[in-house]
Amino acid sequence: MPFPDANVISVSELNRLARDLLESGLPALWISGEISNLTLAASGHAYFSLKDERAQIRAVMFRNRLSQLGFVPKEGMRVEARGTVTLYEPRGDYQVNLAELRQAGLGALFEAFEKLKARLAIEGLFDNRHKKPLPAHPRAIGIVTSPRAAALRDVVTTLRRRAPGIPLILYPAQVQGEAAPAQIVAAIEAAGARQEVDVLIVCRGGGSIEDLWSFNDERVARAVFACPLPVVSGVGHETDFTICDFVADLRAPTPTAAAELTSPDRAAMLARLAELRRHLDHALRRRLENAAQRLDQLGRRLVHPGARLNQQRERLAADGRLLEQLIRSRLASTRQRVDGLGERLRRASPDLPRRAERLARDAAALTRARNGLLDAHRQRLARLADQLAALNPAAVLARGYAIVETADGHAATDPAQLAQNERVTLRLAHGSVDARISHPPRQHELPL
Repeated sequence: MPFPDANVISVSELNRLARDLLESGLPALWISGEISNLTLAASGHAYFSLKDERAQIRAVMFRNRLSQLGFVPKEGMRVEARGTVTLYEPRGDYQVNLAELRQAGLGALFEAFEKLKARLAIEGLFDNRHKKPLPAHPRAIGIVTSPRAAALRDVVTTLRRRAPGIPLILYPAQVQGEAAPAQIVAAIEAAGARQEVDVLIVCRGGGSIEDLWSFNDERVARAVFACPLPVVSGVGHETDFTICDFVADLRAPTPTAAAELTSPDRAAMLARLAELRRHLDHALRRRLENAAQRLDQLGRRLVHPGARLNQQRERLAADGRLLEQLIRSRLASTRQRVDGLGERLRRASPDLPRRAERLARDAAALTRARNGLLDAHRQRLARLADQLAALNPAAVLARGYAIVETADGHAATDPAQLAQNERVTLRLAHGSVDARISHPPRQHELPL
């Protein structure tokens, strides 16, 4: 790295050069040491020193990294930290900016945890399709934990407060140590075989990853998966995660939360019951009020049978009087109409003898008129016949006359209509003859 040409540099320039040398010359490192001088700032950052028997170095872990840890750093805790070496320029402090932090000696446990988690996930032990729903109102609740565990007291206290009427059955097992996994498996299998509870809580209090390691055992995971009962895992604190949490049908952040998730809230149920009772009381009261009003209405309409008979008797008498008035009025109207029709009939009745005599006279006069009209028509017809006979061409022909017809059938009435040598037909009284015109006759001459 090139240095400034000037012989004198400022402190800030020196610190910047030192920081650049440290950050570019050293890669990210894993450092083992003990935490001392720990300060957890209000900002969420952690400041402390990492030390061993012969030296120490300042370290900082910012909030975004610190919140991802599964534990809280404590004074005197042996840890393994991974970070980059840098220099805090304002004070010239040489420090390590940490990205990861784990308790010393737990690297192998974390690696085993991740390997088992990945393998079981591939097998499908964490799939939601295998998760069993929790009963809303369990008849009994089972608890798998140590009889001396503080978690048991928390769970029992919570269940007695929320649902004191639900029986609790303890399936005892060690929750820490080498024998713990086998005992936890036996307790889970016993609960599943006996079928005396509707839901099972597997729980213990918080601790280090070593304390909770029994719940990362593959045997425990497979026992939880194979259990026919819904299993709620309440292991450790909210930041603690175990394999048992992933396999269980439901993971609770704490044992107390597991008790709350598996039991109905008695206080909430009583409040709901009180609310339903209020609604029912209101509905019943409204129903009774409506029924009372209806009863009052029916009571006002209800009449004593004797009074009802008197009312009907009076109504019948009134109807009888009205009917009698209507009949009398109808009879009077009908009688008046009949009298009127009779008077009209008498006025319109004919005098038959007189009518017959008049009819005979009219018939004789009609006969005489008819006969006179017939005679007049006969006489007129005779005159017309005589006139017709006088005009009849056949009568003229019978007296020796002839009709000259041209070739086109027309009767010639003027010699000028005839030509030399024209052929004509002479129509006589009895038949006809053909002739030829030798020379036209002179006009106004008539044959003798």
